[in-house]
Amino acid sequence: MTPANDSATELLRHALATLAYRTSKTLRDAPPEFAGFAGAAPQTPVKILAHMGDLFGWALTIVDGHEKWRASEPLPWNREVARFFAALEAFDRRLAAGVPSQVPLAQLFQGPVADALTHTGQLAMLRRLAGCPMPGENYFAAEIVTGRAGADQAEPRVKFD
Repeated sequence: MTPANDSATELLRHALATLAYRTSKTLRDAPPEFAGFAGAAPQTPVKILAHMGDLFGWALTIVDGHEKWRASEPLPWNREVARFFAALEAFDRRLAAGVPSQVPLAQLFQGPVADALTHTGQLAMLRRLAGCPMPGENYFAAEIVTGRAGADQAEPRVKFD
């Protein structure tokens, strides 16, 4: 349906790189007890992150035209972090492969990608509630690179106090 490597694909891949950057920042230096923080949210951070990983497993099935949802039991925190970024990277590689998507890319953005961006904001808010807020930064100046969808992200360029 949608040819790969067109401007819509590149924009979606940049959105994935943005998600990777923001999620990496949100998870960076979080204390181990953060994974199970209950706070006021209905889900703990590790459950939210497991759901985020599932979103990109789902996205892979959608893009290939055989949509299937799988809800995973959360892994220990460090393994769940690795699983999320592996799923995000796999989805980015699929988009970069040049194989046409079986669905409109806008639907992939409005579904799994936008959902994961929302959950990244939830994790950031939970960090503040847990007493371990992350430092602010100017995301407009951030070094976000299309194709960089893993946990290894650039350090902030412009930090806020």
